[in-house]
Amino acid sequence: MSRQLKAGERIVGTEALHGGISAEMRRLTIRARDGGTRDLVLRTFVDVEHAEDSLNREAGALTLLPGTGVPAPGLVAVDPTAAHCEYPSLLMTHLAGRTVLDDEGLETRVPLLARQLVAIHALRPANRPGKYVALTTADTVVVPQGAHTAAWAAAIDVIREPAPPYAGRFLHRDFHPGNVLFDVAPPGQDGTRITGVVDWAATSWGPTDLDVAHCSTNLALLHGPAWGSRFAEAYEEAGGVLAADAGERLYWRVRDALAFSEEVRAVSRPWREAGRTELTTRAVEERLDAYVTALMDAPRRRTPGSAPSG
Repeated sequence: MSRQLKAGERIVGTEALHGGISAEMRRLTIRARDGGTRDLVLRTFVDVEHAEDSLNREAGALTLLPGTGVPAPGLVAVDPTAAHCEYPSLLMTHLAGRTVLDDEGLETRVPLLARQLVAIHALRPANRPGKYVALTTADTVVVPQGAHTAAWAAAIDVIREPAPPYAGRFLHRDFHPGNVLFDVAPPGQDGTRITGVVDWAATSWGPTDLDVAHCSTNLALLHGPAWGSRFAEAYEEAGGVLAADAGERLYWRVRDALAFSEEVRAVSRPWREAGRTELTTRAVEERLDAYVTALMDAPRRRTPGSAPSG
């Protein structure tokens, strides 16, 4: 840290930032000689597999984003191999705003989230990030206790099929309300806006459907299954382009939803820490079951083995 400070600056305060799963986050308050202060954020990967790749992806994204109109932290320094730090780490600027996970005001925030994701997908980097990682397989899905067995069996069959063809785009790959900062207007007033998008460690190249599916699943688990479908609609209303074939759309939505089955406990914990105490592991499993069932009940599956269009 001392190498990154300006002459006369020193660290006068630290604060743990909660809500993440894979990394430890700390806000560092820096004081200058004249008494002024600024904040930086230190992201530390402790005993995390593929930390070097994740930090290189994030550093690459934060280098790309200035001037694009996508609000993101500025890169200060990165140590992906822990050459200078105890653990692989990244130092970045601190952004104003806060994450908002409450049900109140969701009707306003969903279109903002959708427009922000469309803007991210519009980026055309000179150097593409690595291909997306699927995160689950048909053999690793964990069916929740008491789940609708037939719906889950059908969903698992969907992801046994080869991935549909797609037009590659720049993906955040972990875009959801927990990684978006808001400046929320007072009740009854307009002006709620996004002030930042954080956690670019999974930046990838892949189908827009996958990013939309990931945010949709998060919204379904946070606020109810209907919000998963609503986000996909909002994304298209904002000018985003998804797969033309309904079966292809289903593939990506199901693949992302089933990936959550393997990490419900890890996902729900930070939500409870953020104040959503009712979202117990069991409650989130029930919402995931309802969402997967709703996806499979919708008249959008293509026949297994048929050639996808597009």
